Amino acid sequence: MSSDYRLVKISKYLSKHLRHTPERIGLELAPGGWVSVDKLLAACAKHSFPLSRTELNEVVARNDKKRFSFDPTGTLIRANQGHSVEVDLHLEPATPPDILYHGTGHGAVESILREGLRKMSRHHVHLSADIATARNVGKRHGFPAVFVVDAAGMCETGHTFYCSDNGVWLVEFVPPAYLALQQN
Repeated sequence: MSSDYRLVKISKYLSKHLRHTPERIGLELAPGGWVSVDKLLAACAKHSFPLSRTELNEVVARNDKKRFSFDPTGTLIRANQGHSVEVDLHLEPATPPDILYHGTGHGAVESILREGLRKMSRHHVHLSADIATARNVGKRHGFPAVFVVDAAGMCETGHTFYCSDNGVWLVEFVPPAYLALQQN
């Protein structure tokens, strides 16, 4: 079993190259964001970041955010969401829970209340099904702030939602009218 430090390092490396810069290590994302496991392992080794199939399996299984998944054959891997490179993840529209949550840093609150939630450099705005997850996301940006999203109201007015393999809800944009700041 690899150390937790090593697993975090591998997860960050995979996130960088499966979500943002696959070309940097000679990879090309196939439709759905998939990459051959064998090609990934060879590319990692070629770029001075060797990892074993056992370590890769462990990162996919133990990553607390379930950032990665294998296809049913176990021969392909992908990042489940969060891409900044152009990729079609082949997600199907889904009906979300009535309420979703978005965690951010306290410094972004005024801007979000004024402009809504924008996807920025990603393909979608990321939303959580529970407050605890949103709060943990917000902590990565300083003092956390959590927004309550009226997903039911958004669906009624034609907004399309998707749910990634790891349970993150995705939408193009959340207008300010569908947001409320969660009071702690």
